[in-house]
Amino acid sequence: MNLPTDSEIRDLHAQYAPTRAAFELVHTHCQIVCDLAEQVLKANRLSVDGDLIRAGALLHDIGVYRLEGSAYIRHGVLGYELLRSLDFPETLSRFCSHHTGVGLTREDIADQNLPIPPGDYLADTVEEELVMYADKFHSKTNPPTFVTAAAYQSSVRRFGAAKSARFTDLVARYGEPDLPA
Repeated sequence: MNLPTDSEIRDLHAQYAPTRAAFELVHTHCQIVCDLAEQVLKANRLSVDGDLIRAGALLHDIGVYRLEGSAYIRHGVLGYELLRSLDFPETLSRFCSHHTGVGLTREDIADQNLPIPPGDYLADTVEEELVMYADKFHSKTNPPTFVTAAAYQSSVRRFGAAKSARFTDLVARYGEPDLPA
């Protein structure tokens, strides 16, 4: 698979960001998530596609630029649609729509009446899972901040025991990234 370079991905962010501030916030977040995913990959000595993880992490939140008043939960689907419209491969585009929380199921969407198309938006590959996991450790809040496993665990509990258990499993499997690094 022919993946875009870091420079090409940066140019995409710059092209679709509505403001310089939005670019700085989202692109920097994606770079941090990339660094965290690569750190987890290295610490666990996993035999997976590191280049795909890098590209997926750098692109996972590109849909944030297309929200225009839409509910934030839609950013993943919007990013997926954007990348597919630009003829990016399905394998890469899925990082956008499959990184929200610890995964969204068709039942989650129906039960919570979420404004996204019905379906399962779960990390299906280790590459997708690493980007989804790394994303939990950095927030684009104002100001942006790192999030500990304990803090995310506390937050995810509001979505039920299954989501909390899923995150606990991810922490046990991959360990916590070294946030100060």
